[in-house]
Amino acid sequence: MNLLSDQNLRWKRYTEASDSDYPIDYSDAILDVREDGRLEILVKWEPHCYCHFHRHTAEISSVVLEGELHVTDIDIETGEELGTRVRVAGDFVHKEPGDVHMEQGGPAGALVLFSLYAPDGEGKLVESLNLDGTVNGISTIKKILSKRRP
Repeated sequence: MNLLSDQNLRWKRYTEASDSDYPIDYSDAILDVREDGRLEILVKWEPHCYCHFHRHTAEISSVVLEGELHVTDIDIETGEELGTRVRVAGDFVHKEPGDVHMEQGGPAGALVLFSLYAPDGEGKLVESLNLDGTVNGISTIKKILSKRRP
């Protein structure tokens, strides 16, 4: 499979007005999901748009394939921005669970390959957060698998 040109990828797009001044417009395509807690997924951001505010609850590795990804770390206790880093095509990162941040596509958007590993039995991957830091949704391996089965 060619991740940059495969017409068989099934993209799911997320667009909505948020309760802040940041535009949400991103899409994802699941490449593989397994009961052992592993997920490989492509995520693409439209130019200058964000995904939902979130915390990783699984181990995660990623590589930027196209564009720029702007990542702003947030102190969950105070809501204070701790800094923003710009990841460009070719940048690889590995993080342990607990990372709280906002992600935004650069001027040409971004395409990123993520590999998550959540061996906790529930397969808890990501918590979507409200701007005050409270959890408003949880993504798990079990939920993803249940939606993919006939």
